[in-house]
Amino acid sequence: MTRATTKSDLIDTANGEFTKLLALINAMSEEEQNAAFNFDNNFLEKHKEAHWARDKNLRDVLIHLYEWHRLLLNWIIANQNGELKPFIPSPYNWKTYGQMNVDFWLCHQKTLYQKSKDMLKQSHFDVITLINTFSDSELFTKKHFSWTGTSTLGSYCVSATSSHYNWAIKKIKIHRKFYQGTK
Repeated sequence: MTRATTKSDLIDTANGEFTKLLALINAMSEEEQNAAFNFDNNFLEKHKEAHWARDKNLRDVLIHLYEWHRLLLNWIIANQNGELKPFIPSPYNWKTYGQMNVDFWLCHQKTLYQKSKDMLKQSHFDVITLINTFSDSELFTKKHFSWTGTSTLGSYCVSATSSHYNWAIKKIKIHRKFYQGTK
């Protein structure tokens, strides 16, 4: 997947990956959508990233995407309104954002799966709507906004949309492989 360099590329890629994500989910039976992840120990020994142990089901993955949409939305809106805020909210930072992800996970343990799906659809719409308000220059010129640091606003948008959707798709495909292997 090539990284977007224009607003139209950004939106097309984000919508395309989101459509792929939803199609993958919709191709699953209701039982499979609601099943707990069942990655075996051999797999987990080879995959040390925290999310493999953190996320227990599809809801957890969708909530992770939703919460990162909220990070992006809140960050952009606050800074556009003159309230200088970092992307990762206090008390977290880029060294401790793993704990933030765990805290997102903890906050949503009572969120129903269907609700998480609805929340994600709405937050994706909200992110795309907000991206549409920016020009190519605003999205892809480094330091256009002081609050993006040395990066571009578009880079943050790619990370919170298409790149994250691609991560989720890969994870869900592995869940499907393990799930179907137990049937």
